Amino acid sequence: MKRYMSLDLGDATIGIAVSDLLGLTAQGVETVRRTNIEADLAHLGQLMQEYEVDALVAGLPKHMNGDEGERCSIVRAFMAEVEEHFPGTEVHYWDERLSTVAASRALIAGDVSRKKRRKVIDKMAAVYILQGFLDRQNMGNHG
Repeated sequence: MKRYMSLDLGDATIGIAVSDLLGLTAQGVETVRRTNIEADLAHLGQLMQEYEVDALVAGLPKHMNGDEGERCSIVRAFMAEVEEHFPGTEVHYWDERLSTVAASRALIAGDVSRKKRRKVIDKMAAVYILQGFLDRQNMGNHG
């Protein structure tokens, strides 16, 4: 079984989640404050090693009509850097439309304060991205 790590890439932060060893559930890991590409890749490499990750899933922030805009280009460029920096790493993309909205709603429903929501929203969005990806993978594996 593969262990997946998902990335919710923003300008200032990267939300990170990982799958369990069976590839069934996603758990939030952290929200990384971005500094520069070298530091981002170094930290990502540490996490990939720590969690023994086999593949990455990057959220693609498509427009509501399904088109890819500038944000998608930024994500694809970052993931190209990741593939160059970590040769052989499997990279997948997942349509993340509404993942942040869903994460925000879940946090609000859980009565999490606005200040705390800001700190965990990207990590929660990464969980939604990865869980959607895992559910699709597992659906394909079980009929």
